[in-house]
Amino acid sequence: MMDWASWQPRDLATLCFVRADDRILLIRKKRGLGAGKINGVGGRLERGELPLSGILREAQEELGITLIDPVKRGELHFQFLDGYSLFCTVFVASRFEGTPIETEEAVPHWFDIRQLPFGEMWEDDELWLRQALEGESFRGFFVFKGEKMVSQQMEWGARK
Repeated sequence: MMDWASWQPRDLATLCFVRADDRILLIRKKRGLGAGKINGVGGRLERGELPLSGILREAQEELGITLIDPVKRGELHFQFLDGYSLFCTVFVASRFEGTPIETEEAVPHWFDIRQLPFGEMWEDDELWLRQALEGESFRGFFVFKGEKMVSQQMEWGARK
């Protein structure tokens, strides 16, 4: 069993899921952790960077868009059995400027919110993404062996 109380992540990261009515903007990652998978826009924070400025930078770098209203929805704690660990702040946005473009890091895709591609996403996403898009706040604690989730724990906050 993980001792999450004393856990320290190696890296800090951000994710943002852009919702426009019944559609959600996701990316197919071209490189790095989770390459080939579908996820929200985001990535590792630079040293000293705050999550909000990090997600604004990542959206610009990965998709060429400027997020207007990212709202923090959750926190993800990932421990990989190979020793790697990651803490991720999750945002949801509904407005942005610009047109999402393909970059060296990502290919943008719009999906119907009722048909999210969970089979091509990280396993934990199915446990919290729909609720986050509906305005619930959460904390998730996950242990992975490679890309396979071996344990999970969810905590839910109030709807915003």
